[in-house]
Amino acid sequence: MSLTDAYIVFELAGSAYGLRSEDVQHIDLLEHITRVPNTAPAVDGVVFARGDVVPAIDLRTRFGLPRQAPTPATRLIFLRTQQRVVALIVDAARVFQRIPREAIRPVEDTLHGVEGNYVRGVATVKGRLVLLLDVAAVLRVDEIALPPGAAALQPAR
Repeated sequence: MSLTDAYIVFELAGSAYGLRSEDVQHIDLLEHITRVPNTAPAVDGVVFARGDVVPAIDLRTRFGLPRQAPTPATRLIFLRTQQRVVALIVDAARVFQRIPREAIRPVEDTLHGVEGNYVRGVATVKGRLVLLLDVAAVLRVDEIALPPGAAALQPAR
């Protein structure tokens, strides 16, 4: 019997990415973002979710991809990490997927010539390449510059 880990697979600019389900609090529709002035380009603003104010990061911008206007498929993936909650804006959240650990390959073995700054591994799921993200690297505060006070906004409960 092989060990498996559960992932939330989502879509971004035509590619599939995965986040460990243990890092994901919940997924929600993108309804409204309150813009916050003088934030980093990847921080779109804040959203209200379950009574809390949460910074919303446009993952396309964070990865250097072109921005896209929200569609009905656009989702917010709420992550709990480093003692806070952050929402990632993605094109679509696809599926909950179990991936056997032996199916996950290191970035260096699969993406030659590409810096794997945010990718902790690569897996093939149903014939499609899924880039498994390193949440801590994606949310590195010194690179994102969350809105003032955001680190204190929502400590994880």
